[in-house]
Amino acid sequence: MRFTVRAPASSANLGPGFDAIGLALDLWNELGVETARRRDRKTASGEEHEDGIVVAPVRGRDAHLLEGRENLALKAMRTLAEAHGRELPPCTLTPCNGVPVARGLGSSAAALVAGLVAANRLLDLNRSTTDLYRHAWEMEGHGDNVGAACYGGAVLAVPGVRDAVCLCPGDAFPLVAVVFIPEATGATWAARAALPQDVPYADAVHNLAAASGLVAGLLTRDPELIGASMRDRLHEPYRARLFPHLEPMVEAALHAGASGACLSGAGPTILALTPPGVTAAVARALADVARQLAVTGEVTTLATVSRGAYIVEDPDQSEPTTTAESLIVGRTKG
Repeated sequence: MRFTVRAPASSANLGPGFDAIGLALDLWNELGVETARRRDRKTASGEEHEDGIVVAPVRGRDAHLLEGRENLALKAMRTLAEAHGRELPPCTLTPCNGVPVARGLGSSAAALVAGLVAANRLLDLNRSTTDLYRHAWEMEGHGDNVGAACYGGAVLAVPGVRDAVCLCPGDAFPLVAVVFIPEATGATWAARAALPQDVPYADAVHNLAAASGLVAGLLTRDPELIGASMRDRLHEPYRARLFPHLEPMVEAALHAGASGACLSGAGPTILALTPPGVTAAVARALADVARQLAVTGEVTTLATVSRGAYIVEDPDQSEPTTTAESLIVGRTKG
């Protein structure tokens, strides 16, 4: 048996939809899976575990950041197998990264979802996407990124509801994502530690209205309502202390014609949702701010995607692909 799972990047929150709204984007992680007889595994390069699973070195983007770290896809595979009283067969896993690591674009969610989809196929469990989403939410701790990685498009994760709510399929999404991805990484734990235990009543009221407007805008595919609803008061003002480029980039993107802009997930990536006709202007505006603040990074235009994680049967192994065009800021490309 030989197949590859592809799982997309995702941007969580979209401003006020904290831990609830996620959007799948056209960057992909891949996990190659190949079963093998025990005598054949010695020819595979990588780390071999006691259960006969070989994990090849990570290839692709930010591979060096994952050296020596627990493989989240394998963790998810074992979790699903144990939940069904099964053992994974000896196999070789070949991870290939396309999603930036620790930048607020759902790299861990993509890895977890890819592992769950892989184990479901490998063990012939026939679990539904809903079941895999539930497992992913339990492992990740919140359903926004994993929901987008499972289903694609824009989704709403509601506690107590088994399925993610599809707010807008990716092919119907009226805006394009222009993102600034800093070279420096961020840590989700640090971004959460920056948040207060209590927030002002007026800020809570503002976010209730904004999140409701965002859901309505996504359901009706209204770009003006989506953009107007992306102003947050619960987490971004506090995280701006960690990411000084946040507020200048949001204002620059809006001035250049973006419908709305925000911190992507826990950061440090900045997401601008933009009408197709002004993506170049918004990308230039983000790059200009990066240069002014001496923040090294990459400006990329990304489409939204309509499908979540999926399987390619018997594929040729290759680097994850995307249609994105990138502008490197502050260093030489390559």
